[in-house]
Amino acid sequence: MGRLIVIRTLLALDGALVLGALSFVLAAEDDIRVVAEVDRGDAVSAAVRAQRPDVVVADLDFVEGVESNRLGQCPVLVLAHPQRARRLRGMFCPTRTVGILPSDAAPHRVIDGIRRLARREPVVDADLVVAALRSDGPLTSRETEVLRLTAAGAPVAEVAASLGLTRGTVRNHLGRIARKVGARTRVEAVRMAGEAGWI
Repeated sequence: MGRLIVIRTLLALDGALVLGALSFVLAAEDDIRVVAEVDRGDAVSAAVRAQRPDVVVADLDFVEGVESNRLGQCPVLVLAHPQRARRLRGMFCPTRTVGILPSDAAPHRVIDGIRRLARREPVVDADLVVAALRSDGPLTSRETEVLRLTAAGAPVAEVAASLGLTRGTVRNHLGRIARKVGARTRVEAVRMAGEAGWI
């Protein structure tokens, strides 16, 4: 019988309950060992450097925008909510193996995903891929511009000046945006559009 190869795994997940539950489940697997747990996105790169895991399991929010070289060539199993699937596009790169699963995936799927990534095999959830390839959502290009500037903290007058619009037109755009995304306030509209990957 061959020697058991243990997959050193780093967990980077939001929420102590989720992190602890998955760590507990993985501890029962003979071929998987959790070498580190982090619950903040800014701690992922340092943990990867210190522990040199074989696979990272991470929330999309924790690894999105992290430079590829900070994670090395370690395969990453990204867990994403379907509403944020469009943001997965930026995760793929030629130097690293990336798998994607929904954030509510059953533990056995995560376990299987870890093993497959360790063998450099693809791990893809079909529904997330479809969601990632959908159109850019309900906002027009102008509404997207208005909301991006608003999200950056620009007041109505500044947004209007930047885009060559009147203040009233900007307010009308913001009202339509709120209705389209089902938000009650401007702040809520920015949050919801950001979570959906529309801005």
